[in-house]
Amino acid sequence: MGSEHVIRRGQGGTWNERVRKTEDIYFSIGSNLGDRRKNILSAIRSLDSVFGIHHAKLSSLVETVPWGFFSARNFLNCAVLYKLPLPSEVEAFESACLEILDKCKRIEADMGRDEQMEITPNGDRVYKDRIIDIDILFCGSAHIRNSRLTIPHPLIANREFVILPLQEIAEPSLYVMFPEVFKSK
Repeated sequence: MGSEHVIRRGQGGTWNERVRKTEDIYFSIGSNLGDRRKNILSAIRSLDSVFGIHHAKLSSLVETVPWGFFSARNFLNCAVLYKLPLPSEVEAFESACLEILDKCKRIEADMGRDEQMEITPNGDRVYKDRIIDIDILFCGSAHIRNSRLTIPHPLIANREFVILPLQEIAEPSLYVMFPEVFKSK
């Protein structure tokens, strides 16, 4: 879990000044277009830059077939861990997680991802090839469910391309906090 500290003026970039707790934030990153390895490493450098810190852990790259759609292009995927100071207060914490989501979406757009989400007539999401995909898997021990963000990511346990790299870098506390994700893995 985390340590508490205070962000003072001039420290912490865009984060507001308040008591914070360092939280483990896990991401899944994947690409199946262009130079997949270069795309993933570029996304990680961008995350390092927007968070103002170097990632704490990075899994190996795993090659997998597309999930949820057919494509001749396989994906490269990895998991990455950041230790970020987030507000302790619940509403501010959720707002900070949405800021993280916005940063991920901005990186994806800057790298050329088309974010036009399509839904089938029966309500299923249509998956496509993509230059980069950055998903937030966990934010500390939080459970968040709103119209923009669900944490933990609801499909982790069903996706080997997420769970295999995640297991390489998962802190022991993650297994304790979310046993349902790792139950049969």
